Amino acid sequence: MIDIQIIRDNPELVAEKSKQKGYDIDVTQLLGFDEKRRSLQGEVDALRQQRNEIAASMKGGKPSDEMIAKGKEIKDQLADLEHQLGSIEQEFIDLLKKVPNMPADDVPVGASEDENVVAKIVGEPTKFDFEPKSHADIAYAKGWLDKERAAKVTGPRFAYLKGDLVKLQFAIIQFVMDKLTDQSFIDEVISENNLSVSNKPFLPVLPPFMLRTELYDAMDRLEPRDDRYKIEDEDLWLQGSAEHVLGSMHADEVFQEAELPIRYIGYASSFRREAGTYGKDMEGIFRMHQFDKLEMESLGLGEVGTDEHLFLIAIQEKIMQLLEIPYQVLSKCTADIGKPNARGVDIEAWMPGQQKYRETHTADYMTNYQARRLKTRVKRTSGELEIIHTNDATALPLSRGPIAIIENYQTAEGDVVVPEALRPYMGGRERI
Repeated sequence: MIDIQIIRDNPELVAEKSKQKGYDIDVTQLLGFDEKRRSLQGEVDALRQQRNEIAASMKGGKPSDEMIAKGKEIKDQLADLEHQLGSIEQEFIDLLKKVPNMPADDVPVGASEDENVVAKIVGEPTKFDFEPKSHADIAYAKGWLDKERAAKVTGPRFAYLKGDLVKLQFAIIQFVMDKLTDQSFIDEVISENNLSVSNKPFLPVLPPFMLRTELYDAMDRLEPRDDRYKIEDEDLWLQGSAEHVLGSMHADEVFQEAELPIRYIGYASSFRREAGTYGKDMEGIFRMHQFDKLEMESLGLGEVGTDEHLFLIAIQEKIMQLLEIPYQVLSKCTADIGKPNARGVDIEAWMPGQQKYRETHTADYMTNYQARRLKTRVKRTSGELEIIHTNDATALPLSRGPIAIIENYQTAEGDVVVPEALRPYMGGRERI
């Protein structure tokens, strides 16, 4: 949620920036409710003070009829005003929640994802002396993928993964976990990118796969609800990405300044309806109702929030480089970065089976937008309390990561060469 003071000070700018993200916000109406609630709050506070003064004066003696009547009058007035204030406050909060985070100044202005900007291309698209196959064709031929039996058990858009594809996924998990918890790897990424951030490694986390409505909503990741899975008769939802349960775990907490940043690398199975998907996205395991992800979550100080965002992107790139997968980096435009985001970057891997780049990673910087509603704060050494800033970023998706490996490392015989970085985690095997 955005700071109301920003809207009070910059109403026209907030309206303009909101439109750039595709949100038509009635700032005048919002500020009207803000003014009304502040006025009512002043009246309520004044009446509470009068009530307390009368109560104090009645201690130790018999109250006069006049004092009793005055006390009753104030009580009735206070009840009426508190009811009004509660209604106005709820209207105000509902309107304020609709205001998106303000995009950073360097975010490209655009009306759709078609206006995202390619910031960097690393590596050349993989070339073969044969017609490359899709990951689905290779996986079915190898017996690694069974969607037919999964459909019998769960319905469409689920899969059984089997054999060496399972081993490959667990090799990726261990590889990424080892890198992100390794001090020397963190130092290397910081040095190579000339970043001014902490060199604290990441803490591995296996989070819950569900969260309550209040916290999901506070993360501003619950919408669109039609894309989420609700647990029947429970105030619980299946999380749609690991950062939903990593970013919310410190709600209502206060960190000491020396504790920050907090960095997590979380592994979780995630769930989305993915309504409206069609075409190539339906093949194999590219877009499923259930998918696994390794997700980075960072909670830190505001003054280093942007550098932390760039640090997470640098980690994403380093992992792709170690796996030797060609990729491009996209600077996402205002309409595509998401409601709580101030900045967003995608990494797209080259997919020979589709002859195009496809999204594998995203990195999101939310400033203090999420943490304001979560009430996650930091106590500075000066004693001042501030709202923290949050970042999240995909370390590696465990559907599209294997897809990129299968398609870029395929052989004419239908095998898959194991990337050199993963061979120690595959028992030294060079191909599968």
